[in-house]
Amino acid sequence: MLPLVEIRGAVIYARANEIPLFTSMIIGILGNMLPVPLIFYFARKILIWGQDKKHIGKIFNFFLKRGEAGGEKLMSKAGRGLYVALFLFVAVPLPGTGAWTGTLAASILNMDFKKSVIAVMGGVVVAGLLIYLATTGVISAWFAFMN
Repeated sequence: MLPLVEIRGAVIYARANEIPLFTSMIIGILGNMLPVPLIFYFARKILIWGQDKKHIGKIFNFFLKRGEAGGEKLMSKAGRGLYVALFLFVAVPLPGTGAWTGTLAASILNMDFKKSVIAVMGGVVVAGLLIYLATTGVISAWFAFMN
């Protein structure tokens, strides 16, 4: 449940400690998805609540306006593929592109909760599998084979 490493760190830790993939994936997905409903339902509300407060208003307003502007741009480009874009964003196994960031974006954009959770969970699974394949050498072997 660490915000920057999420399932990526869990899979690497499990691989290093010889924990079975299935077990590590289930625990990693559960830990990763546990805060998702809280982030989805409260992130936007907290930003709206704090945007007119004396000490935090500027930063909260910045995040809210920036998120809305970026969201409108993304929605105009992605159109009906918005949830696919959310899935792909979460599936990229890099720090800052995980379930929590994707859920925060979905919350700011007022996306549908159920569709967002499905897209985020799918992305988490794919990211976990990609990290597992990388740690077992499958991805390196594939690139070596292709060259």
